[in-house]
Amino acid sequence: MTLRHILISLAALVTGAAAAAAAPAAGPGKPDLEAIRAASVDESSPYYYPRLLREFMRNDTTSMDTRAFQYFYYGTLFQEDYDPYRPPVDPATLERITPLFNKKSWTRAERKQILDYAMESLADNPVNLRQLTNRIFVYEQNGKYDLAKIWQYKLNRLLLVIASSGTGLDPENAWTVVYPHDEYDFLNLSGITAREQRYEPPHYDYIVVNPKTPTSPKGYYFNIGELLRQYYLKHPSESAE
Repeated sequence: MTLRHILISLAALVTGAAAAAAAPAAGPGKPDLEAIRAASVDESSPYYYPRLLREFMRNDTTSMDTRAFQYFYYGTLFQEDYDPYRPPVDPATLERITPLFNKKSWTRAERKQILDYAMESLADNPVNLRQLTNRIFVYEQNGKYDLAKIWQYKLNRLLLVIASSGTGLDPENAWTVVYPHDEYDFLNLSGITAREQRYEPPHYDYIVVNPKTPTSPKGYYFNIGELLRQYYLKHPSESAE
């Protein structure tokens, strides 16, 4: 089985929503970003970001409810080290292992390389959907099924957070993401093939896709307004341009 087939199966929770449902998937709903911002930096809040980060990194599925996953994912936007265009960790290693993803199976040594890189990336960006998927896949291939289930649960909760933020069918109901590459990863993990992207003012990305049926949407909208606002707050010279 190829990695692509595994990725699609992991996101069964959101397939219906990403396939052009008329309403958001069941989940926490559209995020209140101002409330999330306030809670993420409030040490007395149960949604204080460092507290949620510690809970997320634990190997269990009991310490976070659906709302906590929403506050954790979108709380990423308001952290001091947040950069939506941050470069990948260890580009040389990423370049070396990238050809492995075209293989139908990996050796134990290759799985270790992929897992090591995934763990390094997640230490830098814990909501990296792609590297969470790679982590899960290696756990499965190594027979560590309990760990695979734990982290598949967490990945699915993050996907559900995005899916329930809208329908993706128009700007008013755009899905909200915290990193641009989440747009492609979310769609691909939902079994939808993204083809190209275009920016639509004032703050939307429109992703053209391969429709599954003649009546399926030809593309989906993503709201990157807060993403851009946070970026320009930290790079004011680029905003002036």
